Amino acid sequence: MFLMIWRCAMSDIIRSDTDREFVRLERSGWVATITLSRPPVNALNRQMVSELSSALTELAADDDASVAIITSDLDHFSAGADLRERAETAKEEVADAVAAISAMVTQIANLPQPTIASIYGAAVGGGAEIALACDLRIMAENGKLGLKETSLGIIPGAGGTQRLARLIGPSRAKSLIYSAELMEAPLCLATGAVNMVVPNNMLRDSAIAWAEAFAKNAPLALRAAKQAINGGLGKSMEEGLQAERDAYAALIDTADRDEGIKAFLEKRDPQWRGE
Repeated sequence: MFLMIWRCAMSDIIRSDTDREFVRLERSGWVATITLSRPPVNALNRQMVSELSSALTELAADDDASVAIITSDLDHFSAGADLRERAETAKEEVADAVAAISAMVTQIANLPQPTIASIYGAAVGGGAEIALACDLRIMAENGKLGLKETSLGIIPGAGGTQRLARLIGPSRAKSLIYSAELMEAPLCLATGAVNMVVPNNMLRDSAIAWAEAFAKNAPLALRAAKQAINGGLGKSMEEGLQAERDAYAALIDTADRDEGIKAFLEKRDPQWRGE
């Protein structure tokens, strides 16, 4: 049923939309938000991928953003690649188009800030891969997530086979990818594909509250924690511990570390500077 809706929605996309902006990057305090907004379903055409890549580059360089949310202001998170555009792309150019999406998704995974995907409606194909590249995922009760590529004669090409398998285990990932089925919110939560499911009307506020709970802590420490965790994945315990020691050592001579200890001793809230 969703695939039918997806195809109908895709047919409604206006082709001459190069004058629009499909991605917004905003920051409030320590929390940055990237909002996807290409009606009707945030299909990832070349322009949107380029805009999202540019926003990610800007976010990565923003020392005043300590947590980032990726969300949508439409009825769905993202339906993935724009199949109308893909059908009109010469076959010799398809690999480059897929590589561009994959590189953009890798930018998300490599952001120094902790990231949260806020998923309303469906996150499908490349949209699911965007969500999987985030550190954490919060989903509305109407949410769905899946990789439908095998139903189109292809496979996930922006990290989906690797990130989903690492997140929920290879057996479950194989079942979902082979069947091209979408997981609804309860199954996403049960398998660990998402961290939290909330009522539809509470998604935005819940995502912001979650991000702000992180942002109360030292921004450099948040980045270092992410670096240490990611630096040890897939490595031996000793290599992981070395990644932790390296990340810790980089914090010793920071103003925020001094402020954190001073604030604790003075029984007050710390005033972080990100330095």
